[in-house]
Amino acid sequence: MKIAKGFTAQFSEVVKMIHQAQYNAIKSVNAELVKLYWNIGEYISKKLSSAEWGDAVVDHLADYIQTKHPEFKGFTRRGLYRMLQFYETYCNNQFVSALLTQINWSNHLLILSKTKSDEERQFYLQLSIKEKYTSREMERQIDSGYYERAMLSKKKVSPVVTQLHGDITNVFKDTYVLDFLNLPKTYSEKELQKSIVANLRDFILEFGKDFAFIGQEYRIQVGKNDYFIDLLFFHRSLKCLVMVELKIDDFKPEYLGKLNFYLEAIDRDVRKPDENPSVGIILCKSKDDEVVEYALSRNLSPSLVAEYKTKLIPKKILQKKLHEYYLLGQKDRDKNK
Repeated sequence: MKIAKGFTAQFSEVVKMIHQAQYNAIKSVNAELVKLYWNIGEYISKKLSSAEWGDAVVDHLADYIQTKHPEFKGFTRRGLYRMLQFYETYCNNQFVSALLTQINWSNHLLILSKTKSDEERQFYLQLSIKEKYTSREMERQIDSGYYERAMLSKKKVSPVVTQLHGDITNVFKDTYVLDFLNLPKTYSEKELQKSIVANLRDFILEFGKDFAFIGQEYRIQVGKNDYFIDLLFFHRSLKCLVMVELKIDDFKPEYLGKLNFYLEAIDRDVRKPDENPSVGIILCKSKDDEVVEYALSRNLSPSLVAEYKTKLIPKKILQKKLHEYYLLGQKDRDKNK
C-alpha cells in the first residue's frame, strides 16, 4: 500500500506513541514487581526479627508456593532470601529506596551480588537509571570496575573545559577499558580506529549512551588542505560535538596543537549556532599525569586527555588501589585536624 504524500511524518508520530506506551507498560510492570519483592522481603524480615519465624519457615514457604502455586516463578528458597536481602540492604536508606522501582529486578540482583559497599551500590543504582542499562550492560560495567575507576579517576582537562561545560567531569573518564576490541599485540592507529567503529555499540556503552556517532575519518577543509578527524560524536546532554583523536603511544604535549587546530575548524565550519563549543579528547595508550597537567594548564581549548586499556583491569587490583586511596585521604585528613 502506497503512503500518501505528506503523511509519513504524522504516521511516525503515531508509531512513537505506540512505542512509548509499550515502554511505559513495561516500566509499570517492573515497578510493581520490585514493589512486590520489597514487600515480601519486608514481611519475611519482620517475621524473622520477631522470632515468630525461624530460618526453616522460609524453606517451608518456598515449598508451599511451589507446590500450591507452581505458576508463580522465582519464589524458591534462593529467590525469597534475595527478596529478604533486597529489603534489608536498603530499608534504612530513604534516598535509595525512592530509586528502587526505576531499574529492573535483574539489575538489582547483579548489584546485590557483585557489590560490597553502600556507596558502590548507590553508584550503580544511579548509573543504571541514568543510562537505562540492560542486564548484560550492567554486568559488564560492574565487572570492568566502573565504580573503582570513577573513584580513582584523576581527570585531566584544560581549565576552559570546566568553564564552558560545568558537568564535564561527570561525563568523561580518566581511563577507558576497550577489552572488546580484540586487537593484536601490535596495531596501528588506523586498525584501532577501524576496530572501534566495528564494535561501536560496546564503545558507546563504555563512553556513555549520550554519545551519538557522526563519523570516522571526518573530513574538514582548511584553506586548500583536507584534514581528517579520527572519530566525531555528538553528546546529547552537553549539546556539543566531541572529537576523539586516537594515539597508540604515550601522551605527548605536541598532540594538543593538532587537537586545538581541529577544534577551531569544527567550531567555525561544522558546529551549528545552537550548539555549545566542541570538546576534544586525546585518547592515548598511556599517559604521565604530571606531563598532562603541565600541557593542559595553559591550553585555551576545551580539551581532555584520557587513556585506554585493551584488557580488563582485574577488579581486585582496582579495589586494592581504591582502598589505598581512601587510606591516603584519611591520613591527609588526620594531618589537617
